Amino acid sequence: MKQSKKYSIQTSQDNEHWKAEVIRRASAKKTIVSKTQSGFNNEAEAIAWAEKELVQFTAKQSEQNKRRAEKRK
Repeated sequence: MKQSKKYSIQTSQDNEHWKAEVIRRASAKKTIVSKTQSGFNNEAEAIAWAEKELVQFTAKQSEQNKRRAEKRK
């Protein structure tokens, strides 16, 4: 999946386990972790989870934005 400027993924190793995060860019200086999960055995599993969650998260946000836009009309 192509990452946008607003949403991205990040993985990090914590001892022998890996952690994956879905990150949202709130402003030029501030980032917010939207979703996180740890306990993966390798980096590939963490990346696979993060990419899947990023797709679901952006789809959910898009639907939410559409509903809110309709309420403003």
